[in-house]
Amino acid sequence: MYDGGSRSPRKAFPTVETVIVAIDGPSGTGKSSTSKAVAAKLGLSYLDTGAQYRAITWWMISNGVDVTDADAVANAAGKPVIVSGTDPARPTITVDGVDASGPIRTEEVTSKVSAVSAVPEVRTLITELQRSIAKDAALGIVVEGRDIGTTVLPDADLKIFLTASPEARAARRSGELKGADVHATQQALIKRDAADSSRKTSPLAKADDAVEVDTTDLTLDQVIECVVTLVEEKRGQKRAAAL
Repeated sequence: MYDGGSRSPRKAFPTVETVIVAIDGPSGTGKSSTSKAVAAKLGLSYLDTGAQYRAITWWMISNGVDVTDADAVANAAGKPVIVSGTDPARPTITVDGVDASGPIRTEEVTSKVSAVSAVPEVRTLITELQRSIAKDAALGIVVEGRDIGTTVLPDADLKIFLTASPEARAARRSGELKGADVHATQQALIKRDAADSSRKTSPLAKADDAVEVDTTDLTLDQVIECVVTLVEEKRGQKRAAAL
């Protein structure tokens, strides 16, 4: 205790260390639910990068751009203004000032987002946007996507790669879509995995230093608890290194 005498007060260190968390993995592994819950529990910002690619895809469709024409997509990529809210309790996304949270989840957007996101010019623009958002997160952020640990934030403090069996992923996604055929959903997921993993620019891949978490037999609460523990361990390591 500092008593006001000649001694210097002990240096005070923050009780919470800023931490950047990258969570990657294919659809249906629980990325979004886990990322939002972890961010909320730990007081971090949250960013769904997939929503940004969906947003630009929706804009392309709405503005008559042929998404199968890579040159046309590239030429139009810089036109829409995409703004992402980072509150995990109420993440928002707007395109040119219009709320796009509903429209970007349509089946049409889902079926075309891989083609749009594979265009290098699109990825460059969106990646720059994502890095800017992460940099501005005062206490840290949980960023989820498919190339966060490998391309967007290769220096993230913690990288996590979520996996699950195709059957488990299809069952979860069908539940989200309410009434969707599980087999058809599984085939669609496998098709998207192939497209995302084989694209030349920033493919879906596990970073070499990522922690892999198989969510097949875990409840959502168990996955959240696992990731929260990993983040808290990383914070502890950063705090110890600062002493």
